[in-house]
Amino acid sequence: MVEAVVKAADPIVGRLVVVGLGLIGGSFAKGLRESGVCREVVGVDLDAESRRQAVALGVVDRCEADLAVACVGADVIQLAVPILAMEKVLAVLATLDLGRAVITDVGSAKGNVVREAQRVLGQRLARFVPGHPIAGSEQSGVEASNAALFRRHKVILTPLANTESDALQVVDRLWRVLEADVEHMTVERHDEVLAATSHLPHLLAFGLVDSLAKRNENLEIFRYAAGGFRDFTRIAGSDPIMWHDIFLANREAVLRTLDTFRSDLDALRDAVDAGDGHQLLGVFTRAKVAREHFSTILARRAYVDAMNANDLIFLAQPGGRLSGRIRVPGDKSISHRSIMLGSLAEGTTEVEGFLEGEDALATLQAFRDMGVVIEGPHHGRVTIHGVGLHGLKPPPGPIYLGNSGTSMRLLSGLLAAQPFDVTMTGDASLSKRPMNRVANPLREMGAVVETGPEGRPPLTIRGGQTLKALDYKLPMASAQVKSCLLLAGLYAQGRTTVTEPAPTRDHTERMLRGFGYAVDSNGPVASLTSGGTLRATRIEVPADISSAAFFLVAASIAEGSELVLEHVGINPTRTGVIDILRLMGGDIALENQREVGGEPVADLRVRGVKLKGIEIPEELVPLAIDEFPVLFVAAACAEGRTVLRGAEELRVKESDRIQVMADGLIALGVKCEPTPDGIVIEGGIIGGGEVHGHGDHRIAMAFSVASLRATAPIRIHDCANVATSFPNFLSLCAEVGIRVAEEGKS
Repeated sequence: MVEAVVKAADPIVGRLVVVGLGLIGGSFAKGLRESGVCREVVGVDLDAESRRQAVALGVVDRCEADLAVACVGADVIQLAVPILAMEKVLAVLATLDLGRAVITDVGSAKGNVVREAQRVLGQRLARFVPGHPIAGSEQSGVEASNAALFRRHKVILTPLANTESDALQVVDRLWRVLEADVEHMTVERHDEVLAATSHLPHLLAFGLVDSLAKRNENLEIFRYAAGGFRDFTRIAGSDPIMWHDIFLANREAVLRTLDTFRSDLDALRDAVDAGDGHQLLGVFTRAKVAREHFSTILARRAYVDAMNANDLIFLAQPGGRLSGRIRVPGDKSISHRSIMLGSLAEGTTEVEGFLEGEDALATLQAFRDMGVVIEGPHHGRVTIHGVGLHGLKPPPGPIYLGNSGTSMRLLSGLLAAQPFDVTMTGDASLSKRPMNRVANPLREMGAVVETGPEGRPPLTIRGGQTLKALDYKLPMASAQVKSCLLLAGLYAQGRTTVTEPAPTRDHTERMLRGFGYAVDSNGPVASLTSGGTLRATRIEVPADISSAAFFLVAASIAEGSELVLEHVGINPTRTGVIDILRLMGGDIALENQREVGGEPVADLRVRGVKLKGIEIPEELVPLAIDEFPVLFVAAACAEGRTVLRGAEELRVKESDRIQVMADGLIALGVKCEPTPDGIVIEGGIIGGGEVHGHGDHRIAMAFSVASLRATAPIRIHDCANVATSFPNFLSLCAEVGIRVAEEGKS
């Protein structure tokens, strides 16, 4: 898309000169030459064969051995030579008349390159844009040049204080033409980050292989080396000269990182020496899951923020009916709370049925970051080695919570009285959500809570505060705010009481009692007194009624359907979706009712029926607040008019769910009218068309269900965040008869 736009416009630069035609320089030159954004691409290389191949392979238009000749009339000069050779090239460039040419580079350490540039370039330094593409290949040389090498790879630009903005813009745009993910960073920060993530691993691999190779038994060691040894030491096969240059160029940052690692290694040795299994388990579990967490959640963040960037599209085919028996994933609310309270309990808590979606995993990672040893999850099983109410440790940096508002709001209460400072951040969606609803009452308790503009994330909570109990009346019903204040009350002096205007889910109160902590509930009032202890327990997480809701509506609107949803949590503060569907004429039976771990559960049998429109009772709104997107679909399929009022909270969820659902329904031909606190929907025919999920998992899944009554296919854009709450949604749809899949996949 970007390439097509650029090709249709005038070229960005007239003459691009690439000095050094190895893998990186050659790929940069070839990609930009093929894109058409440069009138001419000129290569510079001392090796005659490389120059010949560069032209023959279409990497450059022409090639020179003489730097001065190549740079005549240059608009951009890219330096892609070994890092210690940069000094010589910069010194030559300093003697040339380059006019307003922009100079940039690809060195993996920036400090020494910048220092040399500052020494020799003089006023021309303002046209210098240091850069570093984090990309590579097992191959090398100009023959390995790959126009797509940088696609979806990070490129870090480190502009200086006096770098001219147009120079930075040109270099930034050239990398974006190659579909790189461009970020800007200070020189110092770049070198620290790369010392830890790239340079240290290479140093360790070189050092380990060298250490083992010097031993008398080296032949036996290498003969029996397993896959782990081969995987870890693969990078010891890298170019020794290049890495020699890098370590000398970035030695200060490498030494700091190495000293920190040596300290951690000493602690690991002490744990082995002392037979400290708990310490070893903590290191190993944190390492295993952190690698997966940060590589899948954080690295992908850049590709799911913008609605149409790397769009994940669901294609839902019309018609169908549902049948069978399924179990939807574990309850997200209970999964969050099991990690939080299990971490603060004395002893080891076992959790079964944990939801392995991104939101709950964000909570799990947060407590790992604060020193809690957590095993799993593995097939829904998690083992939490609690540290007690006062055993959390400062996290190593900001806690990243992805898209999870529940994590941020509940953690605010737990962290308000800790002895350390902590900052919580999230993705683009979470960063727009209001947090003053928890920050303000926490401040009344004595917490120091700092928010971003308009009370939005990031949240910084200052440690070392003494909290006092609070008697708080919620201005609007919110289980998250209630839970936040009750969790803060565990640490506050005295008795904390929260009064709700309407009942909301009471999982926090039930689970606190399950951990042996006294909580009083009297209608809309919940209260507790500090000074107690949480005792480890066993938790079986029931299936999430919010996830079950999509299939309850689906089976209700599809004629001839009969579906059983097993082991669903039917906590009376969560069953609004069942009550509303029954008021609309839905046929839902609760079978095999029982209680598991303090939470009521049942199997839900639902049959297809003709629904009728209703005015939704306002007292049911808080009991179905997360289920309304799919209930709007039920209303669109019902006979007559459905009216919702008193649901203004829907406007500040992962998206403005009232407006987003209204826009989508209208696009599908449904008559509806959003109001400030609700919506009016006229039931009728649902057509096909294009709708947007707006990064909101429940919107994407609701429109998937709508396809059952659609007259044509529905394409749903921006569906990546379905993984946050329902990782196996598509496979369960296929199992029961809803015809929805990722576009391009059967």
